[in-house]
Amino acid sequence: MMDEKVFHGTRAKKKFGQHFLNDRNIIKKIVETASIKEGDLVLEIGPGTGMLTRELLDAGGRVIALEVDDDLIGPLEKRFHGRELTIVKSDALKVSYEALSNEHGGRFKLVANLPYYISGPLLSKLLTERAAFSIMVLMFQKEVAVRIASGPGSRDYGNLSVLSQAFTEVKKEFDVPSHLFSPKPKVDSSVVSFRVLPSPKIEIDDELFFRSVVRAAFGTRRKTLLNSLSSLGLSKADTAAALHEAGIDPIRRGETLDLEEFGRLSRVLYRRSGRAENTGTMP
Repeated sequence: MMDEKVFHGTRAKKKFGQHFLNDRNIIKKIVETASIKEGDLVLEIGPGTGMLTRELLDAGGRVIALEVDDDLIGPLEKRFHGRELTIVKSDALKVSYEALSNEHGGRFKLVANLPYYISGPLLSKLLTERAAFSIMVLMFQKEVAVRIASGPGSRDYGNLSVLSQAFTEVKKEFDVPSHLFSPKPKVDSSVVSFRVLPSPKIEIDDELFFRSVVRAAFGTRRKTLLNSLSSLGLSKADTAAALHEAGIDPIRRGETLDLEEFGRLSRVLYRRSGRAENTGTMP
């Protein structure tokens, strides 16, 4: 196996949001958090210069690595020639994770240092395709990690908080100072684990509609639920009736609702929207 010299002269590219983690101790903690063991099917998004890749392979993982940067793929293949590594050139926002999981015959343990500029949309996609994963161990900008793990009533609580906590067991694991990356980002990062649940924590009639309710509730944070839910297409009278039926005061705001309340509200709104009847799921 060739060492890091194959990457001599490689520079991080701003257009891909690249910041390479160089601290071996933090890398080992990430691998331990994902509980990588011999024979595990591991997906790594953005292997970079392969520092984390090496630890995943040394722990016994069969690693599938998604890399969008052509200039890194060749050196990665040289460095890990003969190891259990498959490199797939792909954009993480466009790949089908469920198809990739089916292709490789199992659910992945996902490990990734996410580029800051796509972390929100990518997490939303990963949660949608969560059937492809057993656990996701992801690094975010610290303030994003705080939002993901926040509960109702907090100013940090939002769309990603609700979706993450509805479908997974979320834990903010540890912080990673900015000086451990090259180039050094302007902010610190945090590692968050998501253990995928066999079923959502709450009853959901239609996941796409549930997501739209949550998104609407946080779309205009200063507005009451009666006003912010107007984007769902119901009249204000129907929305008020749905809130009353769900036992939720219409003057409350989205950040005050817990998971159970979001689930109850989305079920009532779903029935009143007529979509349940159209899909044959009306009780």
